[in-house]
Parts: sequence; C-alpha cells; structure tokens
Amino acid sequence: MTAVIRVEAGRRFPVSMPAGFDYITDPRNWLEYWPRAVSVDPATRWREPGDRARIVLRMLGRAIGLEMTLVRIDPYRLVEYTSEQRGLPAARHWRHFDQVGDMFAYRIVVEYEPRPGWRSALDRLVVRRATERAVHATIANLERQFR
Repeated sequence: MTAVIRVEAGRRFPVSMPAGFDYITDPRNWLEYWPRAVSVDPATRWREPGDRARIVLRMLGRAIGLEMTLVRIDPYRLVEYTSEQRGLPAARHWRHFDQVGDMFAYRIVVEYEPRPGWRSALDRLVVRRATERAVHATIANLERQFR
C-alpha cells in the first residue's frame, strides 16, 4: 500500500468569510488567483455536486488541461473536488472557509496517491514540490486580491 501525499496551507485574510468564499468559488475570478491559469472553460458551473470545470494551465511552456469535478459544497464552510491532469496522479482537494473574529481563515488541502512503479518517486518528490508551490502561490495571489 502506498502512503497518500498530503499538502496543506492556510492563511487569514482581512475580508469577511462570505466575501472570501464568494470570490474564491466564482469561476469568473479563477484567472486572477490560480497560478499559471490561462483560461477557464466558459461552460464551467461550480455550484452543485457533479458540476465540472476545465482550466488550462501553462506548464513548462505548454498548455495543459485540468479537469475538475465538484464532489461536495457546503456554502461558507467547505468545498471538495477531484482533479485529473494528464501525466499526473488524480487528486482530491478540500477548501476550508472559516470566520475568525473579523478575519477570513482559508485552508487548502490536496491529497493524492503516488502512482505505482518508477513514477512513484516522481510523484513523491517532483509532484509534491510542484503541488506545494502551487498551493503557496495561490495563497500569495489571494493575499494580493484581498488587500
């Protein structure tokens, strides 16, 4: 059995939690804070379990599609979705939303299981570091948006 890789980061922002939730979950805003995002499929819906989204990311000079499926949405509390991207292991994502005093507390969690064989080492090292960089870049981009 292969151990699941888990990447997690969070931050508090000087906005209300409802404002933060509404901004983060609106696909029209994703290009403003998603690292390396170049387009969001205009047909994207992101309100009910089963909704799907397609984002194109620029990676290593190439456009790569990211397919996401909304699993659960608990408004103003939690968003859970899965993602698939060619050449990478499938991942599960959670976005946690809390009001802490007058601050919006946001936490990102990403989990994936390394693929078998030679790709396992790649997933444990390279994919993990890339995921950590993307999570931290997302937080930094949101800091700029919520200033």
